[in-house]
Amino acid sequence: MTIKSVGVLGAGTMGRGIAQVFAQRGFQVQLVDNQPSHLQQALLKIQQGIDRDIEKGRVNATERDQALHSIHTSPHLDRFVDCDLVIEAVSEEEPTKIALFQSIDRICPDSTILASNTSAISLTRMAAATNRPDRFMGMHFMNPVVQMDLVELIRALQTSDATHQALHDLTQRIQKTPVTVKDYPGFVSNRILMPMINEAIYTLYEGVASSEDIDAVMTLGMNHPMGPLALADVIGLDTCLVIMNVLHDGFKDSKYRPCPLLQQMVDAGNFGKKSGRGFYPY
Repeated sequence: MTIKSVGVLGAGTMGRGIAQVFAQRGFQVQLVDNQPSHLQQALLKIQQGIDRDIEKGRVNATERDQALHSIHTSPHLDRFVDCDLVIEAVSEEEPTKIALFQSIDRICPDSTILASNTSAISLTRMAAATNRPDRFMGMHFMNPVVQMDLVELIRALQTSDATHQALHDLTQRIQKTPVTVKDYPGFVSNRILMPMINEAIYTLYEGVASSEDIDAVMTLGMNHPMGPLALADVIGLDTCLVIMNVLHDGFKDSKYRPCPLLQQMVDAGNFGKKSGRGFYPY
């Protein structure tokens, strides 16, 4: 199957990044969000990002204009009717995702592939809620989407070989590196990353060291490009908590228990960079 037109559901940080990547690789993109203000903000952020690339000599103004003209925005799901692929990038709430996929399933032709950018939620359960479980798969892009090379491809139990091959080839067409994993809680990326972040939060919670010093150990001592607490702020502490709960519920293992401080931070509305305060002020 040759994928030419792509739908992206959700115009937040991940959705707009996914839309930009596809648009800059020559795809027609339908970007849908039920909040028109989110769509306006997404287009502005995309243009600003490409303009920075123009300043650095990575792209030119013509390529920017072509990419922006390839992104079509709407608050209505029926804009996905002609898409070969629809990628969902909304909040990490399983009932919300399933309800949206069921709506898209009714709108799109049988040939359309559905994919989720979920960080941890079961693809097998989401696939089972649609009438095309064999054409359902995870495409987990990394943040920031434009800069990060990896796309974690997660096969639901029902995903067909043809669907997997189509998305594997597509990932290479957009100049990303596909890595295929099975549908287990957290997949590979967050099964390894989130417990490390959670342990860094426990280290802070227990008073072992300050946020700055914990991050300094990991950046200067382990050569990580960003400390775990700063990274948690970028990801969003609310998202980190959701993923830790998915791991804890999925494996029934106490080693995945979210740190009480993480829960408190989320309860206080301190989600990290997007809220202006997390382990650091912004």
